[in-house]
Amino acid sequence: MKVLKDALGRKEESMMNRIVTLPIGSLALALALVVGAGSPTPATAQSDMRTEEVRFAAGTTGTTLRGSIKGYESVVYRIGAEAGQRMEIRMRTDNGASYFNVYEPGRGPGDEALANAEQTGPMVPDLNVFDGVLPTSGVYSVSVYLYRNAARRDETANYSLDISITGQTGEVVQGDFADGLQGGPDFWEVRLGDPVGSLNVRNGPSTGAATIGRFPNTAILRNLGCRMNEGRRWCKIEATAPGGITGWVAGEFLAESGGAGVATQLPETPPAPAADTDALVPGTPYHATGTIACVRGADAALQDCAFGVVRESPGSGNGSVTVEWPEGGARVIYFEAGTPVSFDQSQADQGLEMTVTRTENGINIVFIGEERFEIPDSVIWGG
Repeated sequence: MKVLKDALGRKEESMMNRIVTLPIGSLALALALVVGAGSPTPATAQSDMRTEEVRFAAGTTGTTLRGSIKGYESVVYRIGAEAGQRMEIRMRTDNGASYFNVYEPGRGPGDEALANAEQTGPMVPDLNVFDGVLPTSGVYSVSVYLYRNAARRDETANYSLDISITGQTGEVVQGDFADGLQGGPDFWEVRLGDPVGSLNVRNGPSTGAATIGRFPNTAILRNLGCRMNEGRRWCKIEATAPGGITGWVAGEFLAESGGAGVATQLPETPPAPAADTDALVPGTPYHATGTIACVRGADAALQDCAFGVVRESPGSGNGSVTVEWPEGGARVIYFEAGTPVSFDQSQADQGLEMTVTRTENGINIVFIGEERFEIPDSVIWGG
């Protein structure tokens, strides 16, 4: 019995020695994990993060956003504003562990925040309320997230964000440290997700301003400076040929370009005129027939449309082009001196506007409402 007790005693002592001699680093790590388990921390480091661009309706200074996050998800809302303007954000949520951070232009989750709405302080008069005068011009980020403890439990937060930006902008952009509003490149290139889409040109920096023209994808525009309005960047541009239109376009569809080259509003030097005589295509009233690229609606795909051209006199650039839709119907576009100037207008077409741009390789891009036609110079000039 004594031998057995001695053996058990030695085993118990050996086990105690192993516990006592646990490496200090491992013990510290274990203690840190225990302590950290009760300390609430944001779940942004491992977030499944998505980004959304914020836009205000034309002529308004704010909007209300609604969303939902679950577990480690987070949402980053991007809003354009200028230094000196006042931004107010109020979040309502059904989960007390959901908050938001506000980041200055050029920063985001993982960087130091301008304000953290989980605790009151400068610019945070109450929990989940931001109210401050902005120090920098550019695109601000608002990140909505769940605290790590709530994220680990895979909780859900349904929320709404009331966002407003008020205060007038100055004549000159102040505090422009991130977006190149005051400077920027000499030229922009139009970059659209839809290669056959077009970018509206407006007479002011607002979606409520009148459309005065359109530019196709890859058009090169001269940069006249950008400002923030309605939560987004607007850039004043000018077409690159003498006499081209000047107006405002949405900045998110522009990319820096090396120089001028395409898409003007006026034709360049016309091609050499055709011969003095221009015979009709047998069996038709047209001097030439063929196909051109066309689009009938905003969501329609680019297709080929048959056309016929009537040239009033050889070499004048005057005449008309009749374009036939594959599904039926036609559109007539009238030219003077090689430039599209008007179109046939039915009762149903009242209020439609026609705008024209031109590429450097001699194609007239004609927009009539949501219709689009790509008419080469050779159609009206011949040759």
